[in-house]
Amino acid sequence: MSKTIFITGASRGFGKLWAEAFLKRGDKVVATARNTDSLADLVATYGDNILPLQLDVNNRADSFAAVAKAKGHFGTIDVLINNAGYGLFGSIEETSEADARQQIETNVFGLLWVTQAALPIMREQGHGHIIQVSSVLGIVTLPLLGIYNASKWAVEAISESLVQEVKPFGINVSLIEPNGYATDWAGASATQSEPIAAYDEHRKSFGEASSQEGFFGDPAATSDAVLKLVDAENPPLRLFLGKHTLPWAKQVYADRIAEWEAWNDVAVAAHGA
Repeated sequence: MSKTIFITGASRGFGKLWAEAFLKRGDKVVATARNTDSLADLVATYGDNILPLQLDVNNRADSFAAVAKAKGHFGTIDVLINNAGYGLFGSIEETSEADARQQIETNVFGLLWVTQAALPIMREQGHGHIIQVSSVLGIVTLPLLGIYNASKWAVEAISESLVQEVKPFGINVSLIEPNGYATDWAGASATQSEPIAAYDEHRKSFGEASSQEGFFGDPAATSDAVLKLVDAENPPLRLFLGKHTLPWAKQVYADRIAEWEAWNDVAVAAHGA
């Protein structure tokens, strides 16, 4: 049975790849982008099965209007994929107030507005699946991406609370957590803070690591995983994408637990009598 999928940030990268994967199998797709010209090829191929909508997710009123228009057009929204977002590169010291605020506005508040707009529809129809595109950097961190890390950690917290709130209404929530992929996330889509020379060594290390063969995954290889997630009767809260994510997460969490245990006597004593 076909589904109606609402995808933000569908102009390129994961968003466009996944939109086309859904359309190819006969689903209906509401594809939002700041500039819908990039969706013309999908419209030409899939006709009435795709509804392109111009949307800047930072605008709460426009987000609600886009979701309402999608519901009016297709009659339902079965799946929401919050994919809109970008990366801000720069150390904490280098990050300007404007850049930090814009990163949180888009990656956190933009996702929140679209989620809030879709929830009443999904509650009324008694089913739905909200998929938040997070990152492996929502559970671990890298230097030079501190504010981006923070935005994705916020998405993780929002989603963990949300799934507890909406499960009784028949609504599922999932987080997609990719490792690095060969999209333009670190290129044309990214924002760079004004560099300070003291952090050049971090930039060098990051460049060397990311230039290694096999560091980045193939974006096209993710589509089958996303289709399986959408079709799952009991979807997971978290779905890792890529071969690096789980080993990295296991090592980081093992280190965290070891440190917490080493300091547990201090923690327990701080509880008092």
